[in-house]
Amino acid sequence: MIFRLITFVFLALIVTPLSAQLLQDKHTFTRQDTLRGSITPERSWWDLTYYDLDIKVDPDNRFISGKNTIQYKVLKENAVMQIDLQAPLKLLKATQNGKELEIKQKGNAHFISLADPQYVETVNNLTVYYEGHPKTAVNAPWDGGISWEKDKNGNHFVASSCQGLGASVWWPCKDHMYDEVDSMQISVNVPAKLTNVSNGRLRSVERIDDTKTYTWIVKSPINNYGVNINIGDYSHFSEIYNGMAGDLSMDYYVLKYNLDRAQQHFKDAPKMMKAFEYWFGQYPFYRDGYKLVEVPYLGMEHQSSVTYGNQYKYGYLGTDWSGTGWGLKFDFIIVHESGHEWFANSITNKDIADMWIHESFTAYSESLFLDYYYGKKAASEYVIGTRKNIQNDRPIIGHYHVNSEGSSDMYFKGSNMLHTLRQLIENDEKWRQILRKMNLVFYHKTVTSSQIEDFLSQETGIDLTAFFNQYLRTTNIPKLELTRKKRKLQYRWTNVVANFDMPVKVKIGDDAIWIYPNSEWKAIETPSSKTPVVVDKNFYIETNEAF
Repeated sequence: MIFRLITFVFLALIVTPLSAQLLQDKHTFTRQDTLRGSITPERSWWDLTYYDLDIKVDPDNRFISGKNTIQYKVLKENAVMQIDLQAPLKLLKATQNGKELEIKQKGNAHFISLADPQYVETVNNLTVYYEGHPKTAVNAPWDGGISWEKDKNGNHFVASSCQGLGASVWWPCKDHMYDEVDSMQISVNVPAKLTNVSNGRLRSVERIDDTKTYTWIVKSPINNYGVNINIGDYSHFSEIYNGMAGDLSMDYYVLKYNLDRAQQHFKDAPKMMKAFEYWFGQYPFYRDGYKLVEVPYLGMEHQSSVTYGNQYKYGYLGTDWSGTGWGLKFDFIIVHESGHEWFANSITNKDIADMWIHESFTAYSESLFLDYYYGKKAASEYVIGTRKNIQNDRPIIGHYHVNSEGSSDMYFKGSNMLHTLRQLIENDEKWRQILRKMNLVFYHKTVTSSQIEDFLSQETGIDLTAFFNQYLRTTNIPKLELTRKKRKLQYRWTNVVANFDMPVKVKIGDDAIWIYPNSEWKAIETPSSKTPVVVDKNFYIETNEAF
């Protein structure tokens, strides 16, 4: 997802640097937050295997109706299933084996009592029917729902966006990140003049009176918020990209009057693919292809159906987050949202509290795109330039089990954290191979922050426990204190968690060396009391250097 700058009003938190306490922002959570964000007993007993989502979208009335057939494998015996659907949509009924089932509603959670025995290892189907006026997106994609807009020619221009808010804002599902459906079919009936574009590959288009039904097949695991509908008066063009796993179809759906400019501007898409396959390994969804779809909002990382609304401008709506000029060398939405195909769609957080796994790596991917085409210096200048956007208002990791994401610093601070980690490895090829191995080990998996942290510690050969505690779980920026006593340069870390001992590269005179500070004073000899000392700016730290 993309980041926007907003003004934060936050509580003053008193932090004792020597005790290095971990911060948690104050927040009151409700029973609904728990039902939405935890793996409840009514979710844990069954494993999603297939969705068959079959809906009708009526743009004139802003109305959706239809059904979702849910196929699942029984992990342990139970008689109650939780299905999520957000008001004002209504779950009309649920059926299994021809029997209509009892539904008890608790807010957005619907508990369905199953009539037939649920034997372990069996695979069963349940169909739920629903209808209503879904929440209209106020400021998509940040305040999501359905965007009911019109294009310049007065045609309906409709799209879904629901990260954080949840897919249940527009269709009934098991709305938790931990359990991705293995595959699914998406059938969307729309007015005949319009086209619906969803995830995966187009299976069929069926004309029914003055409507058409577009059926799309997704053959890879997909998270709920990655599922989308995009409805408009589209033109389509495509190309074949010869990638790491062979031929990859790259399809583009744009409003008809934007076709010419899109054919030129979307050249950033294969450029993105080339750079990211170099850094991260093969595109994770060759079976489902890659699509870039124009929408009436800025854009989102919907799996194999990346949405685009950056007005055919370079940078972020024509601006550069870094202020260096490098951010205007690429279309931010094409690069950033497509980077999520590796980090968010293939490697997916189990709990939204760990969303840094999605956003920090993807924000850093912008720098790696620049690295591939313009070199390491350009990449470093870009990511360092984004530091001015860091708020340090609250920790990057949020609260678990209540659908609570952490600070938006997961973007800029997270990317600078990873850039700092790259310095510790020194060997750029080793760093690239670690990123590629990460995408192999966690290919199409849901993961926790601990798994990613442990993996990086193991692969780098560095105990990164304190490193991640510092950058992910506190708002404190490590401070390198420096003092001079004649020829001796003294140094130590302050404002850090326990056991924080990250080495740092400094330039003393003409010599670049590593120093190894901890919370105790250390010292090294310098050629003279006036020898200049400069700390490498690639490390996201503070320093009192004034030499």
